[in-house]
Amino acid sequence: MSETPPDSPRPEPAPDEPAPQGERIPVPAAAPEAAGRGGAGGGTASLPEPPKIPAYAAQRPGGPRQSSPWGPPPPSVTTRLRAGKPGPVQAGTLWAVLATTLLSMVLLGDGIGLNLLIVALPASAGAYISARAAGRTLRPWTAVWAIGGLALLAVPALRDAGWPTFLAMVSALALGSLALHGSRSWLGVFLGSLGVFTSVFESVGWGVRGVRERMSGSRGRFGVVFRSVAVAVVLVIVFGALFASADAAFADLLGNLTPDVSVGDGPWRILLGLLGLLGALAAAYTAAAPVRWDGVTVRPGKARGRLEWALPLVVLNLLFAAFLTIQLTVLLGGYDKVMAETDLSYSEYARQGFWQLLWATVLTLGVIALALRWAPRGGTRDRTLVRGVLGTLCFLTLVVVASALRRMDLYVDAYGLTRLRISVAAVELWLGVVLVLIMAAGVFGPRLLPRAVAASAAVGVLAFGLVSPDGLIAEQNVQRYRNDHSIDIEYLKGLSADAVPALDTLPEPLRSCALQDIQRSLRNSDEPWYATSWGEVRARDILGDWDPGYRALDCRGLSTGDNGDERGGGTGDVYDPYDPY
Repeated sequence: MSETPPDSPRPEPAPDEPAPQGERIPVPAAAPEAAGRGGAGGGTASLPEPPKIPAYAAQRPGGPRQSSPWGPPPPSVTTRLRAGKPGPVQAGTLWAVLATTLLSMVLLGDGIGLNLLIVALPASAGAYISARAAGRTLRPWTAVWAIGGLALLAVPALRDAGWPTFLAMVSALALGSLALHGSRSWLGVFLGSLGVFTSVFESVGWGVRGVRERMSGSRGRFGVVFRSVAVAVVLVIVFGALFASADAAFADLLGNLTPDVSVGDGPWRILLGLLGLLGALAAAYTAAAPVRWDGVTVRPGKARGRLEWALPLVVLNLLFAAFLTIQLTVLLGGYDKVMAETDLSYSEYARQGFWQLLWATVLTLGVIALALRWAPRGGTRDRTLVRGVLGTLCFLTLVVVASALRRMDLYVDAYGLTRLRISVAAVELWLGVVLVLIMAAGVFGPRLLPRAVAASAAVGVLAFGLVSPDGLIAEQNVQRYRNDHSIDIEYLKGLSADAVPALDTLPEPLRSCALQDIQRSLRNSDEPWYATSWGEVRARDILGDWDPGYRALDCRGLSTGDNGDERGGGTGDVYDPYDPY
């Protein structure tokens, strides 16, 4: 290795090579001011100082990070919990979204029936294609939620009554959202049932980018197919209209198969198509990049001591036991026992107790949730104490549920079944199922409890719709009339077409008075096949062209109470102030 002589010139570094540390860079002669800023030696200058940062842009060391007004905003909660960005939208997803949009515009504007299930099928297919493209696999609970949601949409196709149909639609939407997210915890199941709405805005941009890529890429094949389909639709409409005007039989067939779309309801159908578009896009986007709602956690409460935790619950158990002892001795005795033991009438006793017991059940579930949050967690003895105390409370609450249902049964036997009575009885029965699930979780573990409770609610809504509550109400009231000649025609005539089979068995003139409004509604309805429920079709088959005629001229005074009194007279408890229906 040779050394450079002391008096020989030192080689200059290459332009891209940094100067050696501690050495000075020669300054050209054309820059004397730069040389003046250098140190001693005059011919060289120090390394240039870094530019000074203005005071307003300086950041304090260790202080809070200041976001620039021109920088990106901080990520939202859903962005942090979302499982990455979805990949490019698939062509199959786009076609499914387009089919959902068109079906929503064409079918949903005429009413609710089988068309809901028809619209949901392509939307589900688009979400499935998007999930497979993202590498997601079909898991058992995802299949349970998806199949359950589609099954709930069978209720509008079977029942004419609007209230079970509404419950089924809301529950189907919640199960579909759960199928897309796949949550497990309590908070995750709750937020996951609503989480599809958080993907609506992001999915629009995702879909627009996918359409733009498909239209420009692959030599515009997507655009060619889209234009071809549009031309085919125009040709079918033009020549279909010509053939329909040329032949009455073909026009009748075409009218039965195709929806009646008019210009007047155009804005409404455009809105329905927009809702279908947004819903299908949001479902596909969520399937590709779900939000992990299980990441939203609630910190467990501070564990309490055994005495502090157990004493209030033991006192509550003793109170429940004392109340239920009296309940069993009264309710098992029936009507005579009620009149002998209390100063209340039969209806007042049944009314007064049911609502209080329903709220007691709901509050007990809240007490159990709080007790689990603050339960002692020391070891085996603590777990045994928690299971024993809460298991006893759950069992006693189950007896309260049975007592409330028994009160409702006595009341229905005396004054008939109504929509409100059957609804709250169904809710009380479901609360009993929840208590059983909580007791099972205490034995087998709570891992499946949140999903089991959600599944039980969906099964309850599905069963409630399938059993036809309006049909049950009509059957019970008709049977009650056969037993004691007590009936409320004014209430029964407001039921839906699901009640026609039972009301058709009433003697005249009760039959005509109960069915005249339903028959008038059926005659004025011209809904197509996809917006007509099976209950309405069955009612049309039973009634046909029947006209009540003179038999329904005067229906006032036909509603009677238990003592044969006319509606509104005597002491027959015909009116129910608790029943808004």
